[in-house]
Amino acid sequence: MLATAILAGEATVEGVTARVGRALGRNWKWIRPFARRYLKTYAGRVRPRHREVVRFLLADKGFVRARSKHGDKLVVAEWLAEPARMAPVAAGAAWDVRRIESVGELAAWLRLDASDLAWFSDLRCLGRRELGSPKLEHYFYRVLTKRSGSVRLLEAPKPRLKGMQRAILEEILNRVPVHKAVHGFCRGRSIGTFAGPHVGRDVVLRMDVAEFFPSVAGARIQGLFRTMGYPESVADLLGGICTNAVSAGFWRGVSGEWRSPVELRELRELYGRPHLPQGAPTSPALANLCFYRVDCRLAGLAAAAGAVYTRYADDLAFSGGAGFARSGARFSFHVTAVLREEGFRANYRKTRVMRRGVRQALAGLVVNERVNVGRDDFDRLKAILTNCVRFGAASQNREGHPRFRLQLEGRVGFVEMVNAERGRKLRGILERIDWGSC
Repeated sequence: MLATAILAGEATVEGVTARVGRALGRNWKWIRPFARRYLKTYAGRVRPRHREVVRFLLADKGFVRARSKHGDKLVVAEWLAEPARMAPVAAGAAWDVRRIESVGELAAWLRLDASDLAWFSDLRCLGRRELGSPKLEHYFYRVLTKRSGSVRLLEAPKPRLKGMQRAILEEILNRVPVHKAVHGFCRGRSIGTFAGPHVGRDVVLRMDVAEFFPSVAGARIQGLFRTMGYPESVADLLGGICTNAVSAGFWRGVSGEWRSPVELRELRELYGRPHLPQGAPTSPALANLCFYRVDCRLAGLAAAAGAVYTRYADDLAFSGGAGFARSGARFSFHVTAVLREEGFRANYRKTRVMRRGVRQALAGLVVNERVNVGRDDFDRLKAILTNCVRFGAASQNREGHPRFRLQLEGRVGFVEMVNAERGRKLRGILERIDWGSC
């Protein structure tokens, strides 16, 4: 009861003192010193969970003495039924996120009743169990095999859940700023701005975060929403809507595709716990926000080594001059240590130290002298366009792409964004193609 009273309003000495005194029906002398100790512990931190406040009460020596001294005189005079108010961290006071202070307000905003809200958030992780039918799942699944042989699971939310996630993205997540080093899934930034700071450097270090989206656990997402100021009950439901736990039945249905039982077991453990689903509209923004502390640490680590740091999704890039060139290999071990401390891990097979004398590439772009598309990629696209002019577009659509023209226009537009001069050349060839046969 006291934990509920403490969390029901503003986190100030006066506020906590008044609410605890009101709940107990008397302003005991021990309450104000207790309020000071509580705020000293949690001031400037994320709003604690209810159970954390209960543990704090039971461990507080002043409260233990008061219980021992006053005994039966400490009784509940009034149960504070008011919902907890928004209480963001100090930095979040300026974030213009949607204000939601109760489960009822959340359900009304998403146009759900209480039972539907519980079903879509799935806080009890019923999705881990065999549900008996794909119709009861909230996601469509697709298994992809990477070039390295590892597996990626795409999890696409079904229409109704996807609509809720888009609302959360637009009215909450997009209003929270990301770290300045982040260039993926951010308006006004691109792979061009990601690669730009590394042009003309003596050495470029490229690293990759392994299993980026599924490594972000559901508890971390719920903590992020509490950081924004949402009460625990609302934060947990928002986190549940944005995360997923893959059912055991799905893995049994595809078990014949895996090379070994060990790999299958690892995948079941990774995707069987609540995590960010790769395919949900909210996942990129949530991944960027949950990675904020890591971005701060890596940016500081890079600055101390005389280097520059940028990130595009799971791609990490560092670059510097002669000083950084001497320590580039050792520097990667420090980055790996930071990732491990924050609950992530590096994909060692994708770590590259690229010095000035070799091709320095980031996210498919070359950064030796300027940000540019790779020569091989440019020549290949130019050859396809030229053959379309000579032999017809249908002759080059070997994979039977249903929107081959749009695909080529998109690839030319990408080159135009990176290198306007090269893009104009390709655009000129594209406009000469006769699309009548395609």
